Amino acid sequence: MKTTEKIIQLLKTHGAMTAKSLAGELKLTTMGIRQHMLMLEETQDVSFEDKKATRGRPTRYWSLTAKTNSHFANGHDELTVQLIDSVKTIFGDSGLDKLIDHREHTSLKLYSQVLDKADGLNGKLEVLAKLRTDEGYMATIEEYDDAYWLLENHCPICAAATKCLNFCRSELNLFQTLLENYALVSREEHIIEGARRCAYKIAPK
Repeated sequence: MKTTEKIIQLLKTHGAMTAKSLAGELKLTTMGIRQHMLMLEETQDVSFEDKKATRGRPTRYWSLTAKTNSHFANGHDELTVQLIDSVKTIFGDSGLDKLIDHREHTSLKLYSQVLDKADGLNGKLEVLAKLRTDEGYMATIEEYDDAYWLLENHCPICAAATKCLNFCRSELNLFQTLLENYALVSREEHIIEGARRCAYKIAPK
């Protein structure tokens, strides 16, 4: 993987970072990272924000632009939107809701079979994150504020979810059903609403 691709991956999963932080992660010099950032800025893949520091010059933080979505798998966006429009035209909104419900029930059955083999809430969440990552969501689990967090740094169904928010409602329902005996699940950050990622707070019961 090229250095620029590694930088894009890091910014996707960690959010805004300084050249120094990127250099530390990639075991490169800060000067070398800055050269790569200038290249990425020229291609409009990154932008920066200078934040006031406690002392000295402002600190520059780099982040991805919307253009970088093309670097990550999103399936066939145009075809997906066309299919959603066709379902609504032929079967109406109720037909689309049935399709989404069927997808949710299918996912619930598949996920349940795998999660049932994992021990405890932490074990189940690690398995869930692996399942979601395999599907293109770049998911991780973190623990803070007396809760677990399922962080999805990418949305491979973004085009479908933007066209029909019920896809997002369905995914939240899926997580709530999967973990109903262990935790309360709420969505705290949402890509569709402009957030960098989707973040689900999982508070143990």
